[in-house]
Amino acid sequence: MIHKLNLEHILFLDIETVPEEKTFSSLTEERKKLWEDKSKYQRKEEFTAEEFYDRAGIWAEFGKIICISVGFFKFKNDLRSFRITTFQGEEEKLLRDFSLLLESHFQKPHHLLCAHNGKEFDFPYIARRLIIHNLPLPGKLDLFGKKPWEVPHLDTLELWKFGDYKHYTSLKLLTNVLGIPSPKQDIDGSEVRDVYYIDRQLGRIVSYCERDVLAIAQVVLKMRQEELLLETEIVSV
Repeated sequence: MIHKLNLEHILFLDIETVPEEKTFSSLTEERKKLWEDKSKYQRKEEFTAEEFYDRAGIWAEFGKIICISVGFFKFKNDLRSFRITTFQGEEEKLLRDFSLLLESHFQKPHHLLCAHNGKEFDFPYIARRLIIHNLPLPGKLDLFGKKPWEVPHLDTLELWKFGDYKHYTSLKLLTNVLGIPSPKQDIDGSEVRDVYYIDRQLGRIVSYCERDVLAIAQVVLKMRQEELLLETEIVSV
């Protein structure tokens, strides 16, 4: 079925997140206790709540989005291009701008959102942060009442599972095994928090996020058994 999809109808995306505050000590006492309770299962007895706080960006209740990178295909006179852009900076504004893109250009029934592990992470994280900021959910993220086959989301992790629901493959491993250039050239996910709060280099994170978007699109092309994108076909907008 993936061969039947129109590539121009897919918005590829990736998000980068960090803890809502730079340090655990910056949290209110109530938030500290809530984080302690939330993280108890994952950290067990190995870490204190404070020691574990650098991972808080994984949870939408304790993290925030610092950039959303998106990419989409364009075909004109048999020429193919893949255009990438990023919404970055203050979270409420980037969420508004991302929602505007969805509602103005990717709101039709045939449009799909595509991410790696997006169904478990990116899509629900964005939706939760929109609600936290009291912003409306775009149609593509409002899943209430939808049947599983009506959900307009494509997930490259799910595609690679081929029905093996206990299986997990990182994007880094998947690109390696499929012969796709690795998106992890400078930093990886574990370093995003320090690059943002300590190094203050959002640009590096944006570049990392955009490479992930490109890699996700390349995975889809590979699974369709089509030629991978060339550097000359990639356009930043």
